[in-house]
Amino acid sequence: MSDPASQPGPDQTLAGRIALVTGASRGIGAAAAQELARRGAHVILTARTVGGLEEADDAIKAAGGTATLAPLDLLKFDQIDVLGASIFDRFKKLDILIGAAGMLGALSPIAHAEPKDWRRVFDLNVHANQRLLRSFDPLLKQSDAGRAVFITSGVASGDRPFMAAYGASKAALDAMVKMYAAETATTAVRANLFSPGPVATRLRETAYPGEDPSRLPTPADVAPELIDLAAPNCMLHGQIVRYSAA
Repeated sequence: MSDPASQPGPDQTLAGRIALVTGASRGIGAAAAQELARRGAHVILTARTVGGLEEADDAIKAAGGTATLAPLDLLKFDQIDVLGASIFDRFKKLDILIGAAGMLGALSPIAHAEPKDWRRVFDLNVHANQRLLRSFDPLLKQSDAGRAVFITSGVASGDRPFMAAYGASKAALDAMVKMYAAETATTAVRANLFSPGPVATRLRETAYPGEDPSRLPTPADVAPELIDLAAPNCMLHGQIVRYSAA
């Protein structure tokens, strides 16, 4: 991995911080990565789509930030452990973990859901995030202010028909992150969930194909509030924080 360069920017509140963002090739993940870099963090970008990662990297560099590309399929859990070891070897710590990767799955009545599709949604939305915490918990604890933020959804309330796999997986994610927060209460780690509400993303377009995306906030709109949760001075812990303009 390359060294994070020390370059000035308009906001250096995260200068010297090492951040990892999953789902960084597009949508909220890409916007979060760019916001982290804008504030001075060196960002490790992960996603399956190399082309999308390169576009995010280009945007970061064009704005004077720095990033490392780490193509990764989160469904291949062993690769998460390999990445964790690589980050430890290079940086000895991780200051910020942003879990933005997510999967909607097929829109279907619960009784008609294919088991393999249901399992795949849980593998990405829950099990991969547990593996991230398993691999990066020691690195977050090496930071003087480790911060972990995961993207949740209002669908976790369980009242949206035909989105059971997505909603149930996000409810499980909520419980897992809150429990992790309870387990790290006496450490310098702070873990929270961010619920962006309706945002103009590809996932949202799939879920609501008739919706006008121009009426929705963009990923760039919600990213600053998400990254506020990654700041060293953020003391929230085990909370679900909702985008204030949603």
